[in-house]
Amino acid sequence: MAIQERVGTKRIVVGAHYGTFDFIVQRCTAVIMAIYTLVLFFGVLFTSGMSFEGWQNLFTFRIGVVPVGQLLATLAFFSLAWHAWIGVRDIWMDYVKPAGIRLLLQVLTVLWLVGSIVYFAKVLWSL
Repeated sequence: MAIQERVGTKRIVVGAHYGTFDFIVQRCTAVIMAIYTLVLFFGVLFTSGMSFEGWQNLFTFRIGVVPVGQLLATLAFFSLAWHAWIGVRDIWMDYVKPAGIRLLLQVLTVLWLVGSIVYFAKVLWSL
């Protein structure tokens, strides 16, 4: 492996440069999940009797013809998946040094997240 050296006053920069964008995405997805958590909390708080129908109505309520409950849940779940991807990817990049194993773990993470999204969509949108 060749040793990298500084050239002049410029430093050698390596890496994928995900930093700022991922920082902003993680904060935005966290805010979306926090707001959705409050929506669910107040929905449970103000629903009389938590029967199956009451719980189902939290996810299927409509305003006019717009399925607001399903759209909010979908937005929150996509936010959760993106938030998880950034966090887990950073863990793999920071702590798993062999590139092949890191790639395998990242691919498995993506497959798991995509499978979770497909399953979520199948369950929620079939109500």
